[in-house]
Amino acid sequence: MQRPFPMDRLLCGDVGFGKTEVAFRAIMKCALSGKQAAILVPTTVLARQHYLTSCQRFSGLPVKIEMMSRFRTRGQQSETLRRVKNGTCDLLIGTHRILQKDISFKNLGLLVVDEEQRFGVGHKERIKQMALDVDVLTLTATPIPRTLNMALSGIRDMSGFEDAPLGRQPVQTYVLEQDDAILRDAIRRELARGGQVYYLHNRIESIDQVAGRLQQAFPDATVAAAHGRMGEAQMSDVMERTYAGQVDILVCTTIIETGVDIPNVNTLIIEDADNMGLAQLHQIRGRVGRSTRHAYAYFAYRRGKVLTEVQQKRLSAIREFAEFGSGFKIAMRDLEIRGAGNVLGAEQSGHMTDVGYEMYMQLLAEATTELKGEAPAPRTDCTADLLVSAGLPQTYVPDAATRIDLYRRIAMIGTPEDYADMQDELLDRFGEPPKAALALLDIALLRAHASAAGIHEISQKGERLLLHFHPASLPGAAAACADKRFRGRLLLSAGDAPYLSLRLSPIDDPLEQAKAVIDIWHSFTPPSGCDTIKYNPSKEETCS
Repeated sequence: MQRPFPMDRLLCGDVGFGKTEVAFRAIMKCALSGKQAAILVPTTVLARQHYLTSCQRFSGLPVKIEMMSRFRTRGQQSETLRRVKNGTCDLLIGTHRILQKDISFKNLGLLVVDEEQRFGVGHKERIKQMALDVDVLTLTATPIPRTLNMALSGIRDMSGFEDAPLGRQPVQTYVLEQDDAILRDAIRRELARGGQVYYLHNRIESIDQVAGRLQQAFPDATVAAAHGRMGEAQMSDVMERTYAGQVDILVCTTIIETGVDIPNVNTLIIEDADNMGLAQLHQIRGRVGRSTRHAYAYFAYRRGKVLTEVQQKRLSAIREFAEFGSGFKIAMRDLEIRGAGNVLGAEQSGHMTDVGYEMYMQLLAEATTELKGEAPAPRTDCTADLLVSAGLPQTYVPDAATRIDLYRRIAMIGTPEDYADMQDELLDRFGEPPKAALALLDIALLRAHASAAGIHEISQKGERLLLHFHPASLPGAAAACADKRFRGRLLLSAGDAPYLSLRLSPIDDPLEQAKAVIDIWHSFTPPSGCDTIKYNPSKEETCS
């Protein structure tokens, strides 16, 4: 925040890990610097919770806090607008209402966007207009594919939490067909230990009927309903009673998805979980397990329903990623399932079918480097066709999708450090790499070094190893020819398409020989005063 250019940072941390606390400290830093701050949230419930929490956290400090939402009267909103404009309001907390054009800050210094995944591209474009010279801190446990892709590609800065709060335990997650007997038994166990239950039924027209059935099944429990069409007084009453522990079972819609923090609620049941998004399911699961107690989440789908492939992937992922820090993994899986979307368009997910993901990422990396004012590194893509056994055997990496992902990442190796990191990952995940896997890593690093030398093709034709290169790289090729190790075996063909031809002996390893030639190529430095090298392009000859 003290740098001369505006901050645009994505803070990615699992649900309940303390992102809001970091935001409050940033707001305090902003207020102490004489600037105004704003928190943008997606729901009125979360706005109210942040307002109450901030009033408690900043009590006794000269920080004036206001809130804007649909629960505020027109007169209250007009007064808030006046205070924001004249600078007597230090912190404004609100829903989409604070994005409207009648909001005018006197000296806005920090904008905090909570639960970023709940806002559309239109909202984010409005945020950009508001925050041209303002620090922006974006909080989310599960960034949408477009935002995550921008962070991974360097367009936005990103920080992350890795450690859970002391005493926190992962939520035990179950995916099952709707079975009232199992779900009622789960409710019964939670009530028996003095806890509370969320029962998520995401249809307002029938939510009261579900609440009535649960009241009949548990006559000694207090059952209440909460949804987005309730008025301020009714909603406030239900939530305050739930916070106070007076409601045992809260039947609700996805209104509880963002930010609701009630440590005594440790059992969650979701009906028709297959109709919800992956990030949404993870966010809702984060409403339980916010204390030192064991928490349980049940994701149910209708009995006998045939799930689509995407629905199966979502439910498998939510069951698989249940440990701490799984929010980022779920966001990565969501990126794989839905695609990365468009940086400059309105799609926040989707696949770049026209150019392909690799080309898209290459173009994006080049554009990012250019905008940073850095000179793009000249790169020649090199292909390598050697008679070497290289690959990831199925016996070593059984899962086909994992093998494809590893092939993609190995192809992107560019430095010895990348090579070492990938080798360590293979060793850690799958055990000692076989010879074919190590050869694949060697070829990837060879291609990177060859590309940097201006070589665009390496191929093996029987006893000959051919290295095709650009004419500008001729001095390095001539230096390799002159090396005594290859004298008489390495020929230079100089023309419009120059290449080196290395004669291999029966005991030569083509991969090792290619590496040796390229190492000499890289180490060559033209002598001082030598600007050009003259050669005869009409014939092939041994260099001297």
